[in-house]
Amino acid sequence: MSRQIVAFGGGAEPMRLGEALEEWILRLTGRESPRICFLPTASGDSDANIVRFYQHFRHPRCQPSHLPLFRREGEDLRARLLHQDIIYVGGGNTANMLAIWRLHGVDAILREAWEAGILLCGGSAGSLCWYECGVTDSFGLQLAPLHDGLGLLPGSHCPHYDAEALRRPSYGRYVGEGVLPAGVAVDNAVALRYEGKDLVEVVTAKAGAQAYRVERTATGVHEAPLPARQLR
Repeated sequence: MSRQIVAFGGGAEPMRLGEALEEWILRLTGRESPRICFLPTASGDSDANIVRFYQHFRHPRCQPSHLPLFRREGEDLRARLLHQDIIYVGGGNTANMLAIWRLHGVDAILREAWEAGILLCGGSAGSLCWYECGVTDSFGLQLAPLHDGLGLLPGSHCPHYDAEALRRPSYGRYVGEGVLPAGVAVDNAVALRYEGKDLVEVVTAKAGAQAYRVERTATGVHEAPLPARQLR
């Protein structure tokens, strides 16, 4: 299988992408009932987010499970994650999540899973983590640069582009000033699908929601919408 990552801006509420995006992600595996494992690390393994995940990803359309890191029970993390068809990363604090993953070796396992053709996906923190860098609220109320993403995808990233008032101006400023390299911003209800490191498709489950290429120019910062396919 090809190496695939799906990064989406987020949903209307935690863990709620909308049925169209959820079904689209499951179909990408080509399996009738794919195994999908939820990593709730960014929310501190929030019980509420775990419950929501199971509410939205139920049998028989998939085989859901979750993998906590704050309450480990000696499970072989590598064996568990490499047995999946999809690894779904939830939202929350990106910086804390990356630190915990590195402490437990999950960062290396996720790279191995990607290279093995397991679909990696997520929204918010679960979207930003795959890139080299981006803009985050991990360090407080003010949005700040994050420079130590997993680097599976090139450049910078900004989720929630249309949903939080400070996202667009903050990301534009950091890219325009050269603090962050060029990258992609994504509205809620929009997903970016990568094969390898190449962006091959943008889909949206909400009319008018978009993704954007954002880059520095001689006169400041330039934002260009990317063509998107509406899911039905």
